[in-house]
Amino acid sequence: MAGFVEHATGWVGLGIIAVYSFLIAFAIPGVSEVVLVAPLDLGIGFWPQMAVIVLVSGVAKALGSVFAFHIGQEAKQSGPIIRWLRRSRFDIVEWSETKTLQLAREYGYGGLALALCVPGFPDTLSIYAFAVLERDYTKFAIATFIGSVGRLVLTLALWQLGLTALEVA
Repeated sequence: MAGFVEHATGWVGLGIIAVYSFLIAFAIPGVSEVVLVAPLDLGIGFWPQMAVIVLVSGVAKALGSVFAFHIGQEAKQSGPIIRWLRRSRFDIVEWSETKTLQLAREYGYGGLALALCVPGFPDTLSIYAFAVLERDYTKFAIATFIGSVGRLVLTLALWQLGLTALEVA
């Protein structure tokens, strides 16, 4: 799927970015920063285009996160799913609950937003971990939007710093 994004062009490419961002929130592991390399060429200049990509990706990822949140709410009611995950080779439920509870206790929904701001880290696990533990759809959507946008803005800032450092050297 990332390959489609890397070759997405024009306004249709923006739709591909939206679908990818939606899916990465709950279905496909990977990193969301790949949307920044899409050669869209929207004819609006580099930074306005980056702003559009960040906004579209953030909204789509928040929507995908709400879908994951709904799945997480349903999973809480499904004893067999949780029992199966606990018996698996790696107790992903215990690990994610421990890390998520730690972030939730310290920072609440801000912890989710902070976790999602880390470039290069797949966010699907964080999203599902919070989804199973929390209950507020609106706060969850806002936190995932802020985290998603924050990650892309941080990635762009680091990229710009790297380019600036190369120019100076």
